[in-house]
Amino acid sequence: MRPLSTILAAAALLGTSATAIAAKEQDNSKNEAKLTAAIGNRIAGAPVDCIYLRDIRSTQIIDRTAIVYDVGGGKLYVNRPSIGAESLDDDDILVSKTHSAQLCSIDTIDLIDRGSRMRSGFVGLGKFVPYSRPPKG
Repeated sequence: MRPLSTILAAAALLGTSATAIAAKEQDNSKNEAKLTAAIGNRIAGAPVDCIYLRDIRSTQIIDRTAIVYDVGGGKLYVNRPSIGAESLDDDDILVSKTHSAQLCSIDTIDLIDRGSRMRSGFVGLGKFVPYSRPPKG
């Protein structure tokens, strides 16, 4: 009897986990819509490992989803962090830790709460996906 109760308890936990994951994905649909709006009609290119810091004009945090880097000329780079994306908050300040003139997928970024000026988390960057405006024609 004991193994059967263990199996039933494990099945109940798995069902609860699946429901929680589905709810979390549904909650993030608003953030995905914000990211889609930020990208607009731009076309995705091949992901790159690094972008030059000097080219970054502005950044936009999409809660729990991504960081959008505007490098001018209508081009954006979208980074979906490989670690800590759930900590992203559009009211945070990004503090980059770099070891060169580039921001790379091996770098981490501290998240600082704008109100308290305290560290609220960090993210480990993923690859940068470039988005460019479609050719005129």
